[in-house]
Amino acid sequence: MPYEIVTIPCLQDNYAFLIGNLETNEAALVDVPEAAPINETLRTKGWTLTKVLLTHHHADHVDGLDGLNGRDRLIVIGATADAHRLPPLTQTVSEGDTIDILGTPANIIDVSGHTLGHIAIHLPELDAAFTADSLMALGCGRLFEGTAAQMFDSMNKLNALPDDTMLYSGHEYTATNARFALTIEPDNAALISRREATKLARAAGSPTVPSSLKRERATNPFLRAHITQIAAHLGMADASPVDVFTEIRKRRDKF
Repeated sequence: MPYEIVTIPCLQDNYAFLIGNLETNEAALVDVPEAAPINETLRTKGWTLTKVLLTHHHADHVDGLDGLNGRDRLIVIGATADAHRLPPLTQTVSEGDTIDILGTPANIIDVSGHTLGHIAIHLPELDAAFTADSLMALGCGRLFEGTAAQMFDSMNKLNALPDDTMLYSGHEYTATNARFALTIEPDNAALISRREATKLARAAGSPTVPSSLKRERATNPFLRAHITQIAAHLGMADASPVDVFTEIRKRRDKF
């Protein structure tokens, strides 16, 4: 069945994502920063929203839920481990679960680090993964609850997905992330090129999300902690990749 994924800017720098089944005109939503732009997109597309998937409990990912049109009929899905602080859920999921989203399978991945119980949703038939505030365009989420080792493990899980997977992350942070990434790897030609492409996209008002996993592998420092040149640049030539990752995250927090 044909599908379309729509990136919807919300709030100051958030994104929500609608997955539309073009044969049934049903839609599923990943995260709800605010309702109005989502309702408007549904109206424009002529889609009926049936399911909402929540990646984690932070307000800027869930606060718009009760304002969605047809709220009472929606199936709301979130992590079992996060259910106690998410809005009331119709269905809970855990790592390893596969659920149906509009006729296509969705694999649930625990990506704790930014928060505990954060999930990502991988739709293999659509070459799409919704990663919210775990793996982001040129970055990863700040560690509010989990440890650097947990986030490193989460990055490795996502890095195991196919090269052509498109990553739908939760915020428009790419320009700032690019400036930071160049402090870690200043001679990376692909990163320099991406910084310029990001500038052009933002100047045109275009989102830089989604991005491909292949592109992240070439430019995102949080997927490149195993690169010997990066470790050497940080003065950590003999350190393990997880220790290099931890140092990169500490530097990003201070950037």
